[in-house]
Amino acid sequence: MNTRLRAAILAFFVSTLPAQLSAFSIVSYNVENLFDLDGTASYEDYTSDKYTPRHLLVKARNAAKVLSTVDAGRGPDVVVLNEIEIDQTPDATGLKVADWLESVKGRTLEEILSTSPLPPEIATLPAEFFLLKALEDAGLGRYHLAIPDEPPGSHEDGRSRSVKNVILSRVTAGKTHHTLNARAILEAQLDVKGHPLTVFANHWKSGAGDPANERIRMANASTLRDRLNDIFKQDSAADVILAGDFNSHYNQTLRYPDFKKSAINDVLGSQGNETALESGKADLYNLWFELPPEKRGSDVYQNKWGTLMHLIVSRGLYDNKGLQYEDSSFEVVAIPALNADPLGRPLRWSRGSTPAGFSDHFPILARLRVADSKSSGKWMPLTKPSTADAENVPPVREVSAEEILANAINPANEPPKTDFRKPEWLGKVFLIDAPAQVGKRGIVTVDLNGITYNLFSPDKNARDRLRDLAKTHSKLRFHAQLNMFKGEWQFFLPAADWILEND
Repeated sequence: MNTRLRAAILAFFVSTLPAQLSAFSIVSYNVENLFDLDGTASYEDYTSDKYTPRHLLVKARNAAKVLSTVDAGRGPDVVVLNEIEIDQTPDATGLKVADWLESVKGRTLEEILSTSPLPPEIATLPAEFFLLKALEDAGLGRYHLAIPDEPPGSHEDGRSRSVKNVILSRVTAGKTHHTLNARAILEAQLDVKGHPLTVFANHWKSGAGDPANERIRMANASTLRDRLNDIFKQDSAADVILAGDFNSHYNQTLRYPDFKKSAINDVLGSQGNETALESGKADLYNLWFELPPEKRGSDVYQNKWGTLMHLIVSRGLYDNKGLQYEDSSFEVVAIPALNADPLGRPLRWSRGSTPAGFSDHFPILARLRVADSKSSGKWMPLTKPSTADAENVPPVREVSAEEILANAINPANEPPKTDFRKPEWLGKVFLIDAPAQVGKRGIVTVDLNGITYNLFSPDKNARDRLRDLAKTHSKLRFHAQLNMFKGEWQFFLPAADWILEND
């Protein structure tokens, strides 16, 4: 292992999936900041005056709703989670999640969180306890929990330890270790009918387009690559899955041409040629290449689709022994009218007096099975195998809104004085024709049914155009999506062409 990264060891546990299981699903999901209720948080948005039991209830239940769509309501067998709060006030009693779940059996999470004031023994529980209870309430049964042993406080470079990776499985858990100056990479050793499967939960440094942060991600990738080399030295056909939010795109250097090399592809070795696994030219395959380019996307930034979430599999999952990836089973868990907005984008979590939404990332899913020992040949057959170069792909696709705009909601057709600041309207696209003005810091606002809404666009041309029109016209006419930002309702315009001609 690289000496500089020697301390960057991985969390580890050994587990057993149900003996009768022959096929199973794994989901990777960044839940966008699931925090506890103790009022102590390294993010100012999650103090007691801004984040209430109602917020946590909605957040946990919405995550459970999404996971409940997998496998006809049974839920995934393994869930790799990102952005679960590192408990800032650890319970000295060492209460186990299984013991707590037993103690509240027969009560729903809503009932538990409805007591006011909330008892200290509830308020001080870690965030993951509430999520596990929400999953039970949703009928998914009981998951076992594995978390890295990351204490609150700061990393060696002074940055606060805020969120962690978690693995949920229908398994039992064991020990953990640490990663230097970064979120711990969590390693789980599962046993599926006597066949080992190693799962890694990752959440690399954010800022995909920032060269300085890419250097930090290269350290993440080097740590993980070192551990993989150890595994593959022992067994070149080991069954391994790398999951989580890598804060990198599968075509990272194409998206950011100033990057000479990328952490995810050049250091870790992720790539898009399935046939290279059989030939031994590569030991990892990125499942994004299972989808056509126009279907690739788990997040949206500045109106462009991204692929920050990943499921990357080892060559051992393609042979005819042990476990196998189920060919072409990879998918994005985007459910219209649930966690996807009318434009097909993630319906992100929104706080405020009316909490709503899910996450700024879609979960991604893959299925595995026990290999048929009677299959002929060493490698499983593939239908239309990908032979793509990770960087030789079409340009990044943008969100298309033509059909949605044609069916936008016109407030004039709704009951008079409708207050749209409710969860059922969040994420909807509107056709607005309303009085506008330029307010503080140059922010343009509109008045709709006696309520003032801010306007925002990531497109500078759109912001300038709105500002100019608001100075010269009594009304603005435009399409926009109803969003929330830091608890405030706003209308969001992805681009300047959402602004319509004004009288």
